[in-house]
Amino acid sequence: MWKTNLKILLTVVGTLGVYTLVANAIPQVQSAVPEELTIGPDVTPEELAAIGEEIYAGIGGCTACHGLRTRAPDLVGMAGSNCETRKPELSCKEYLHESLVNPTAYVVEGFQPIMLDQSRTLSEPQLWALVAFLESQGGTVTVTADDIGEMTPAGETAGPAATGQEAQEIDPQALLTTYGCVACHSVGGQGAQVGPPIESMRGKDAEYILRGIVEPNADTAQGFEAFAGTMPPTFGTVIPEAELDALVRFLTGEDGGEDGEG
Repeated sequence: MWKTNLKILLTVVGTLGVYTLVANAIPQVQSAVPEELTIGPDVTPEELAAIGEEIYAGIGGCTACHGLRTRAPDLVGMAGSNCETRKPELSCKEYLHESLVNPTAYVVEGFQPIMLDQSRTLSEPQLWALVAFLESQGGTVTVTADDIGEMTPAGETAGPAATGQEAQEIDPQALLTTYGCVACHSVGGQGAQVGPPIESMRGKDAEYILRGIVEPNADTAQGFEAFAGTMPPTFGTVIPEAELDALVRFLTGEDGGEDGEG
């Protein structure tokens, strides 16, 4: 018996030794620590455009609508070349900044005014970095550090400050518009069909609804696979806790509301 156990032990030790030798023989590449991007007073237009590109594809959630090319204009490759013809009284960067903070001031023909004021979710430096990226798409970047007020880290999201309101004082139906939910989810049979209708969430588990808001890419509702990845993953950081709680209670029906129609 002891001979059998010894053979097993020697086999295991030998196998581990071989794998160790092979692993050590493979050249090791040291991973570089990711460099933290910051927007400082000496930032160049090129650096601003690069930061803006990350915001456009990431925390800005811009691709949720502009990436589909059906709900909003395609901006990549052409934003900088079209901006000066939109509103002649404004420079390119002025028009693009206005389009972010007051998007209904000019709506491109063929599209609906569904875009929200981006200053709700982005800081002023982030907005100007986004403008720089958009200018670079077919045009010349004219945004400089002088356009930016107080400098903040590029990765920092300046979402709306917590209001201190209790959940019962918040109108959850108004939040559906404030945070753009109705741009993708229909209410009462009216609106877009990019995500499940608001009414379909009634009776579902609150934890499931919350996860769908703060981690929208974790699961995809059946029948909406074609739109997977469309919902921005930033709502968990930009919606104050009290409002998020009120919204979840409303969507699940825990607040006593009726199918999103009050």
